[in-house]
Amino acid sequence: MRVFDFDGTIYDGESLFDLYLFSARYDMKVFRHLAPVLRYAVKYKLGRATLEQMESGVGEVARKYLRDLSTSKGVDALRVSALNDAAKAGLGDDILAADASAAGADDLTGGLKSLVNAFWDRNMRKIKPWYEPRPDDVILTASFDATVGEACRRLGVRRLIASTIDPATFEVTYLNFNTNKPKRLREVLGAGAVIDEFYTDSMFDQPMIDMARKGFMVRGNAITRVK
Repeated sequence: MRVFDFDGTIYDGESLFDLYLFSARYDMKVFRHLAPVLRYAVKYKLGRATLEQMESGVGEVARKYLRDLSTSKGVDALRVSALNDAAKAGLGDDILAADASAAGADDLTGGLKSLVNAFWDRNMRKIKPWYEPRPDDVILTASFDATVGEACRRLGVRRLIASTIDPATFEVTYLNFNTNKPKRLREVLGAGAVIDEFYTDSMFDQPMIDMARKGFMVRGNAITRVK
């Protein structure tokens, strides 16, 4: 079994920050969150925040950001546009009904699903060319399942262990960061799960490297074995 970090490892950049900038295309008011987003992004990459600080800070920023999206006319227009495109394509009533049902559920996060779909339409090209998915691959990331999940679906990767958000309350229910990563992996895959290879761009994933038979550090498209 191979386990991969996502941002900076198989994705060229930070997908959550890219999504944040992408969402500003549809509603400029999200820029009010720019300062805290940058602050926690830097702290995360440099390892200068405790798990407790990240859980509290990221949770607050995510909640406010999602609340803005939930009332955004621009993001809602994106959702409606997707349904209109399906209708123009002549899709059957069953498919349209399914789309409408998904859109209704989507309202809990103000069109987040439609926004994420549009984002990955544009950004799948940032998946690094060296990564070739295998059936037993696992993506282990601090990013949210609501965002990275769509990339995994398109890649054909069925196992994603990520941070989670309650779409009804916008609360972060689990932050898959630092020591929470190996903890959550054991909970999902079992205490006896064997990691043949682990890939990351950060030495702060050392606990995961320690768990794996082989560990690899990724810098751009260069991959170096470190264990």
